[in-house]
Amino acid sequence: MCIFSGHGLRRLVPLLAILLLPLLLGAWQDFTGNTINPNYVKRIQDGKTTKTEILAFFGDPKEIEKTDLGPVYKYFSYKDAPPDMPHKYEEKKIQEQSDQQYVIDDAKRIRKPTVKTEGKILRSTLTVRFKSDGETVMSHEYQEF
Repeated sequence: MCIFSGHGLRRLVPLLAILLLPLLLGAWQDFTGNTINPNYVKRIQDGKTTKTEILAFFGDPKEIEKTDLGPVYKYFSYKDAPPDMPHKYEEKKIQEQSDQQYVIDDAKRIRKPTVKTEGKILRSTLTVRFKSDGETVMSHEYQEF
């Protein structure tokens, strides 16, 4: 029996729709970690775009600020810092997972962890201000760095 026959295909279509729905709605993240798609930013129309559309395009915001004029959603997208980027060593903080005294590796050996000092650089920001109703975009600002 082939899954692409009448009954199999009818079962496959809803499954594919569920799997592809996040991509179709725009709640996405590309392989580089960018969570703000400039093509979706272009779709935002002040005074017309709704909160539901913003959430579908970009997902949950990193920060929500409540103001008297209405809520403000803030999105941030980061990229990896190049390893040769100049920095002040004394200001560079060790990442949390490297702060352990000893770890057990795959071969069940106890060893000191590798110190990870890579960082993230801000790639872009998106600030969306909503009207006092909290449902309609009043204004938005997008910046790439």
